[in-house]
Amino acid sequence: MKPDVVIVPCAGYGREEARAALERALAPLGGLDWVRPGMKIAVKANLLTFAKPEKAVTTHPALLCALVELLAARGADVVVGDSPGGLFNAAFVGRVYAAAGLKAVEQAGGRLNQDFSEGTAQFPDGKVCRQFRYTAWLDGADAIIDFCKLKTHGMMAMTCGAKNMFGTIPGTVKPEYHFRYPDPRDFARMIVDLNEYFKPRLTLVDAVECMEGNGPSGGTPRHMGALVAGESPHKVDLLCAGLIGLNREEVPTLEAALERGLIPPSAEGLAVEGDPAAFALPDFRRIVTGNSHLFRGSGNSLLGRLKGAAMEKLLAQRPVVKPGECVGCGECRNVCPAKAITMVNKKPSIDRKKCIRCFCCQEFCPKSAMTVRRTAIARLLDR
Repeated sequence: MKPDVVIVPCAGYGREEARAALERALAPLGGLDWVRPGMKIAVKANLLTFAKPEKAVTTHPALLCALVELLAARGADVVVGDSPGGLFNAAFVGRVYAAAGLKAVEQAGGRLNQDFSEGTAQFPDGKVCRQFRYTAWLDGADAIIDFCKLKTHGMMAMTCGAKNMFGTIPGTVKPEYHFRYPDPRDFARMIVDLNEYFKPRLTLVDAVECMEGNGPSGGTPRHMGALVAGESPHKVDLLCAGLIGLNREEVPTLEAALERGLIPPSAEGLAVEGDPAAFALPDFRRIVTGNSHLFRGSGNSLLGRLKGAAMEKLLAQRPVVKPGECVGCGECRNVCPAKAITMVNKKPSIDRKKCIRCFCCQEFCPKSAMTVRRTAIARLLDR
């Protein structure tokens, strides 16, 4: 019987080490026996922004190359891609490919996506997202492999397997989806909808060097030395949350997956190959979001809705500028979907009434000058 999740050691990004770890992680899942010659396989990496591999922002090229080599050896046509935050065109994405070291993918026998067209999907089974625009390079793929990076996240607490599929939405369209789903519960349900629509055949997690602190782009690399694999992105995420000290209730995408019966209530209900305790980092610096109250405070009753709204106002986190670190570039203003940021004396001023707490400003600040902070009441309750 196949395990739900496999975790194996991978101490570094050496070529042979990466390949050996990948083979060990895949073996309990049946390896790549499902791959047939001529299959088109899309590898959806995490290529958030322009960042060198050592920054731990993007899926490491050594692991992507190892996967491409294994797939190409079976005769598959392999395309690696993503839609980072920003323009979805050859020039912009090409710069991300170059920064992330992905030119090596072509030497390994794969291709980097050069199809920047868009499509519109109809998904009647979606809970909140029944129609959406997506990156059409995924059309025609016989299978999608989700190869993500384990990092903290301002809105979702963690970005891993499920959240990585938000990269199927074109970069310039992402702010629209943040504005459409400002409630973390609905945003998480939208993420689960995307996963249910695209149904990645395999989820792999680069947890060799993770990102702690002010993730997903401005945090600090933290060595875990692990590679994680599974067929369900949600079950993989449930295990990975525990590795960095997060409870299921703190990660909205896990709560949304639990609503649909896609995961057990805790990681104890998973069939795991390997020893997660050997890799767990209980002192991992997380973003304390206060999300754990959201699903408990929701409901159909008026009292339940009022309770949830009151708790959200009192406890929810918000973006703040770290003194002395902002250079006044205005990128936070440019990416804000709610137009809640204006530049005053070359510094960002946030209109709290307009702010939808999507944390795009924090995610894409090139100087990591924007961070996530909880309200004074929330911090007091934690004492």
